Amino acid sequence: MKIDLNADLGEGCGNDAALLDCVSSANIACGWHAGDAATMQATVRMALEKGVAIGAHPSFPDRDNFGRSEMRLPMATLRAGLLYQLGALEAIVRAEGGELAHVKPHGALYNQAAREPELAQTLARAIRDFHPGLRVMGLAGSLFVEACRAEGLAVWQEGFADRGYRADGSLVPRGQPGALLDSDAAMLKQVEDMVRRQRIVAVSGEAVSLRIDTICLHGDGSHAVPFARLLRRHLEQAGIDITAG
Repeated sequence: MKIDLNADLGEGCGNDAALLDCVSSANIACGWHAGDAATMQATVRMALEKGVAIGAHPSFPDRDNFGRSEMRLPMATLRAGLLYQLGALEAIVRAEGGELAHVKPHGALYNQAAREPELAQTLARAIRDFHPGLRVMGLAGSLFVEACRAEGLAVWQEGFADRGYRADGSLVPRGQPGALLDSDAAMLKQVEDMVRRQRIVAVSGEAVSLRIDTICLHGDGSHAVPFARLLRRHLEQAGIDITAG
């Protein structure tokens, strides 16, 4: 039994080096919601040193709100912006002797693509045209996952250790009751359900079947690194391999 652990890095949270010791995949901000060229280069170098798979973490052009505000932009504009961000990070990765492995949209772009068919298709086709061999990470069971598969892309369905779920498999929006799990025990239990049982338990109490290939560990917050270390140790002790392979 195996699982991938991923984290969003290069976002200025100050935990990148510590999180890279815990995860098998790194999603590196491409400058539009956080980061810049120097930060991308430094994060890529750390990931390569630690043998962690490198992915692009593109977003809406929204630094003021950390990419978390929904936006309505022309599909052609979104496509051009996605290609711009992927190209910037890939250039740095290649120059450092590495290879880009995957793509995971960030924030509002991720959440809107999970439920909006046209946006999901636009992103999937742009990734395919950029490099059809890249893996894509998307919310398990979402429209974005379906769109990527329709374009022939390899998909890793993502689950969240620290987020609450609704009965339709979507995340409880931030700011609403149940959006964030409030204890290590609850988060470990949710991950255990994801890995061993391929399911989550919604805030309503319903069990929802979801295939999970990769689990996101958020890097912000004072407890982020201690929990990442706890989760990795817990999974390893349970005989579960942590790998991006």
